[in-house]
Amino acid sequence: MCSKKLKAAIPLWLPFYATRYMALTPETQDKLLSISPATIDRVLKPTRVAHGRKGLSGTRPGSLLKSKIPIRTDFWDVSEPGFMEADTVAHCGNSLAGNFAWSLTMTDIITTWTENRATWNKGAEGVLAQIKDIEAWLPFPLQGFDCDNGSEFLNYHLVGYFTNHPSLTSFTRSRAYRENDNAHVEQKNWSHVRQLFGYDRLEDPDLVALMNDLYANEWSCYQNHFIPSMKLLEKKRINSKYYKKYDQPRTPFERVMASEHVADEEKAQLKSVHKALNPFILKKNIEKKLKVIFKKVKVTSNVRQRI
Repeated sequence: MCSKKLKAAIPLWLPFYATRYMALTPETQDKLLSISPATIDRVLKPTRVAHGRKGLSGTRPGSLLKSKIPIRTDFWDVSEPGFMEADTVAHCGNSLAGNFAWSLTMTDIITTWTENRATWNKGAEGVLAQIKDIEAWLPFPLQGFDCDNGSEFLNYHLVGYFTNHPSLTSFTRSRAYRENDNAHVEQKNWSHVRQLFGYDRLEDPDLVALMNDLYANEWSCYQNHFIPSMKLLEKKRINSKYYKKYDQPRTPFERVMASEHVADEEKAQLKSVHKALNPFILKKNIEKKLKVIFKKVKVTSNVRQRI
C-alpha cells in the first residue's frame, strides 16, 4: 500500500493488532493514528526497494468477433456498481511457450471491488467458467463487461453467454495497444496478482485449484475488506504537467456499503461476513496457502524467484 492508503488502513487494522502480536500502549496507538502519509514514506523508505521488473504480455489479438463487440471510445461514466473491466495475467516465467496457469482479474469501476480466479491456459471455456464463478461471488449483479482484444475474451462462448445475460447491458472492448483504456484493471494486475504470485512459471495443473481456493476466500476478503483504494476524480493538464485529484482512500467494502444501488439483503450479508474477519488472521492464512502452492513450483535457473 502507498502511504495514503496505509494511513486509511491503520484504523481498520489497529483493533486486531493485539490478537496477532503484542498489545500496544495508548501512546503508540495515538502516534499511529495521527501519523501523516509523508512520515510513513520517510519511515518506510529504507525498506521499499524498487525492483522494476515486468512480466511478459500474453495478449494475442482475437480477430474473429471484433465487428460484433463494439469499442468503448469514452471513459466509464457510471453511477452504480456492476460495470467491470477484465484482464488476464500470464504466469509463464520468462517464456510464453507451453502450458501454464493464467489469472483472470475483474474490477468494478465504482466500488473498486476486485475478484481474481486462475485458469489453466486461457481457453474460452475455462475463462468463461471463472467469469461465472466471479459473478456468483459479487455483492451486486454484473451489468457491464469491458475487456481487451485477447482471444480469451473475443470468442463465441463469451459472446453467446453475454448476449443472453439477464442483467448485462454492455459488452465492450478497448482499443488495441491502448493500456489506459483498461486502466482500472491493469493496476489491479500488479497489486492483486503479481504481488501475490510474483513472476514464477506456474506449470503444474494442480496449482489452479489451490490458487482459486486462495483467490476466492482469503485473498478476496483481505483485499476487498481491509485494503483501501483511491479513485481518480479529476485529471487535467496545465502546460506540460498533469495534475490528478483523488478521493479519500476507502475499502471496496466501504464503497459497496455506501452505495444506494446495492440491495439491503446483500449489504446485511456482507456486513455479517465483515464482522467475522480479522486481517492478521487472513494474512497468516494467505502465507500458509502460498507456502503450499510454491512447494509445487519448479524454479529453474532462468526464472527469477518471487519477491
